Amino acid sequence: MNVPAASLVRDGPEHRLHWPLVWTVSVAGLLFWGMHAHLERYITPVRGFGYWLGIVGGSLMVLLLLYSARKRAAWLRWMGGIPLWFDIHMVLGVIGPVLILFHCNFQLGASNSNVALICMLLVAGSGVVGRYIYTRLHAHMDGHQDTLDELKAAGDKLREQSNPIAFLPGLVDAIERVEQRFIEPPKGIIPRFVHILTGGIRAFIARRLIHREITRAVQRAVTGRSSSRGAALIAQHAAQIGAVARRYADRRLAAGRRTSEFQTYARLFSYWHVLHIPLFYMLLISAVVHVVAVNVYRS
Repeated sequence: MNVPAASLVRDGPEHRLHWPLVWTVSVAGLLFWGMHAHLERYITPVRGFGYWLGIVGGSLMVLLLLYSARKRAAWLRWMGGIPLWFDIHMVLGVIGPVLILFHCNFQLGASNSNVALICMLLVAGSGVVGRYIYTRLHAHMDGHQDTLDELKAAGDKLREQSNPIAFLPGLVDAIERVEQRFIEPPKGIIPRFVHILTGGIRAFIARRLIHREITRAVQRAVTGRSSSRGAALIAQHAAQIGAVARRYADRRLAAGRRTSEFQTYARLFSYWHVLHIPLFYMLLISAVVHVVAVNVYRS
């Protein structure tokens, strides 16, 4: 039987992950070089090029507020779309801290500068985590919730209609039991996070269990027919029946896993947002105190 809902299952847009990976490797390489290049011979944070690195880096961090302003103020639509400003927000959130790290030569200094540096590292680190969650969230968004719902609805119809899977009584119920045990997310944010980390292993076990159940169901259908003609007909098409059943089960389990991960990443992203905003305001306050203290000292 042709199941229309199954055709809706699409692979995640993995191509979106390529550029962030290249960007991450490049920035990590630059930071590694800066930590081992002994730049204190050429850069000092109190004057010259090193001083201006701090000015530019701090200014870029302030510009991060433009993303929040663009999201909340409709009259700023002339500045461009929100997705564009999200990308700018991400880029500035990396370049700014990198410049600050080169500004301080990857070293601690006075108390006020240390507080500002630690706040900046916390904000940058939480930004990296948020970017990962955001990427994974949108990698699971495009219609996958509807896909799982439609596949479940199709499974209800398969119980009644004349199709290859209808020859395997109890198969759809077995799939639902495996989904509840291995695919559906548990309650609580920590169990949900562990659920994501073990997603590959659980999906593998779920597929093995379902495929084993399909094999047994096909064998029962062949041997359980009272009519030798019916048994011969099922035996003739046993491979096709098993293949159709496995394809449906695999698509449904994959859709269930994506939906489960989407729900968990959405919850994690909401928690992350609550943490990230206060950290950013702490950074602004500590940066202002640092700039004032430095200029008072210089004068």
